[in-house]
Formats: sequence, structure tokens, C-alpha cells
Amino acid sequence: MKTLEQVRASLKPYPIEVEFPDIQRWKEGTDGVDYVHTFDSGVAGPHVMIMALTHGNEVSGAITVDAFLKRELRPLRGRLTLAFGNVEAYHRFDPQDIDATRYLDEDMNRVWLADKLDGDQDSVELRRARQLRPVIETVDLLLDIHSMHEEAPPVMMCGAQRKGLDFAATLGVPQTVVVDAGHANGRRLRDYQGFNDPASAKNALLIETGQHFSTRSREVALDTAARFLVTTGAVLPDDVAEFISDEAPMPQRFLEVTSPVVARSMDFSFVEDFRGLEVIEKAGTAIAHDGPTSIVTPHDNCVLVQPSLRHLGVGVTVVRLAKILDVAPEQLSF
Repeated sequence: MKTLEQVRASLKPYPIEVEFPDIQRWKEGTDGVDYVHTFDSGVAGPHVMIMALTHGNEVSGAITVDAFLKRELRPLRGRLTLAFGNVEAYHRFDPQDIDATRYLDEDMNRVWLADKLDGDQDSVELRRARQLRPVIETVDLLLDIHSMHEEAPPVMMCGAQRKGLDFAATLGVPQTVVVDAGHANGRRLRDYQGFNDPASAKNALLIETGQHFSTRSREVALDTAARFLVTTGAVLPDDVAEFISDEAPMPQRFLEVTSPVVARSMDFSFVEDFRGLEVIEKAGTAIAHDGPTSIVTPHDNCVLVQPSLRHLGVGVTVVRLAKILDVAPEQLSF
């Protein structure tokens, strides 16, 4: 049986193309929570938040929040919060083991359930989530910045509610938007409480900017976050013009996750070097093997969303399968 270390050793290494910002300067927060900075305009409006480092090695978000804090962005109305999440994991990043500090004890993007946050379990990530929770619960509009294990085009994860899809369509970037319900082994921050309640005005998006350490991922994070602040009315376009890409956004396409593929053994392998958003034309096509079991596509034109073995483990989702939604967002029935 292969170990995770053996699996990772067999995978293509990625160069670190970006500089990790020194976020220590931002440790003292504005309201008593380390690495959380909230600015109040004094004018009625929504509480808008950008979260970086929900995972400790996903540096594009840290670059973005660091840049916005340096720029001294302030909201025109409502409140603006710029925050760093799993800072302990970030501070322990090892360039010789780039996948190890996604988290330290458990995935901080799987703990956002009231029962878990209120329970008696303990971990580095739970302690940090509990610190962040009072701030999160006052947020109206959230952008959670993530990146991916493999080099692939960026995707916006808009959740399972119609309001998330509409928010992503209004933002207009990136080109690919994925409608999904999250993960079976915990709840993401973007799905916490009102963000996932169709009756609530709260809304959230999760951007996967590209491979963790690529310059392209950094550019996508800055561009998307700047557009998010403009779209929410937190700032004027001129306030963030330096961060917005000169490239015109491509027409968006929308995917809906139909099923996850969960590894049942450490003897899991893909039949090709998939990286993400490959379209498999025919149903029943083998895409992977899990021990003696072939994993096949359940429908025609099946899109592979974030395939990766870098965190392979029994019970771990290694790819999600999606269908293409062939109608405009306003024509969708959900």
C-alpha cells in the first residue's frame, strides 16, 4: 500500500513563483482579534469581508489582503474586513514540503458547523475558527480566497443556492463558475449559516485562483478581490484600479457538481495527468482506478473539477464530477 509521501514524491513539483508576504505587521487587529482588520465608514451599508489563508499554504489570498492593507483601502459605506485565517499554518510553511501546511491539525474549511464550534473538540484550526466566528457572524458579503493543488484555470465555487450563482454572475469573473454543495466531511466557511440560507440576504463566494504558488494565481486573486469590492459597493473602481486586470473577462460558463469521487484506498490513480476542467465526452469512460475498481464518468460531457492526489487518503475527495449548465443563469430553474 502506498503512503501519502510516496504519492506526493511521484507528482510533478511546482516552482514557487511568488514572494510570501510578511504578515506579522498585521498581527494586531482593529477589534481584539489578531490578523483581522475592520474599517467602518460610518455610513449605512453591508459588512463586506475578504478572507485569506483559510488554508495555510494558499498564498494568493495573503498577497491580496496584504496589498489591500498596504493600500489603506477604506469602505465608502458599511464596513470592510480584511483578514488572515490559519496564520499558524502559514508561519510554518516549508518550501521543501509545500503541501504539508494546508492545515496543522484539521482542515479549517470543514469546521464551520455550530455543533463543532460549540463542542469540546480542540485543534489549532478550531481555536482560530472560534476566534474568527464573532466577526464572521456579522458579515453580509464574503469572498474567501483559495488556490489549487494543480495548475488549472481558476474557478468560482458559488455554493448550492441560486443567490450564490447570481452573485458570481454579477461579479463576472472568473470564466468558470461551479455550483456545488461543499463536502460531506464538514462545512466550508462559504456555507456557514446565512451564507447558505436562501432566505438570508447574506452571500458568499469562494474563489480558487489557480495553482498555489503561480504568478497567474496571484494576478487572479488581486483582480477578483478588487472586482468583488467594486461590485459590493465597498469601494470605487478608481480605488482598486491598479489591481484589476487589463484583460476583458471571458463569457462565463456554469457547471454543477453531480458527484464527488472519494478514495477508498491509497492505491488510487488517474488514467491521465488530469489537472482540472477536462471534459470527458462519453458516459462510462474510465478516469481512474481505485485498487481493482474502475472509476467511470456517470454522464456525457463530464467535467473534472480539481482532480489531485496531493492529499490522497481513505475517505478523501480526489475529484468532483460536474455537468455543464447549457442555459443562461437567469434561465436556470433552481
